[in-house]
Amino acid sequence: MNPARVESIVIMGASSGIAMAAAQRWAAQGSRLYLVARDAQKLSDLAHDLRARGATHVEIQVADLSSEKQVEEACLHILQRWMHIDVLLLAFGILGDQQKLVHDHHLCRRLYELNVSAPVQVINMFRPRFQEQRGGCIAVLSSVAGDRGRASNYVYGSSKAALTAYCSGLKADLQTYGVQVLTIKPGMVATAMTAHLPQGPLMASPQTVARDIVRAVDQGRSVLYTPWFWRWIMLVIKLLPGFIFNRLRF
Repeated sequence: MNPARVESIVIMGASSGIAMAAAQRWAAQGSRLYLVARDAQKLSDLAHDLRARGATHVEIQVADLSSEKQVEEACLHILQRWMHIDVLLLAFGILGDQQKLVHDHHLCRRLYELNVSAPVQVINMFRPRFQEQRGGCIAVLSSVAGDRGRASNYVYGSSKAALTAYCSGLKADLQTYGVQVLTIKPGMVATAMTAHLPQGPLMASPQTVARDIVRAVDQGRSVLYTPWFWRWIMLVIKLLPGFIFNRLRF
């Protein structure tokens, strides 16, 4: 994808830290942006910021992405208004509290609905458009937590593992149409979702992750570990024998 050309970009979950940072980069390239999130004020403020940064066109839509009905309405509205979409970025989800999740099935179900069911619903609705235009990029925010279930966050990790597997199959299915499917696997990122966690040396900024996402889209990549060192960290973690891995608490 040529970063010098004006792109039409749809961002679901646009008020998240990573999504906002990515939108700012695309705005500086003169892109057209359609932003969907549930916080009307954040969307309005972001739209003003993106126009000031150089976006040629910005539209916003308020929708609760945990609502199946609102997701459907939002997707249909976008598909009716925009005939061509270069990039669809899915940047929403919840981390949850592991201890609460394992004791409350309703919380656990909500996490799976937002982290797995909602992204799949969005992709299934946009899929025909990407097939028809025979190109574009579907970029999905997953996590390194989906590479191997850890004792400290296996509920969240398993939801991301499901999303990663879905994207893997989607890529294989859409490759004959020339559609890029990018699975994004960040490590810990300093956003509102992780504000309650210790800010260790491996914690990345949303701007760093956004830079890597925009670059990966332009390069036509299918998997992105961000920052880069997480690819090697997760390789080691995946290769650890079970009797060692199961004793670790991290």
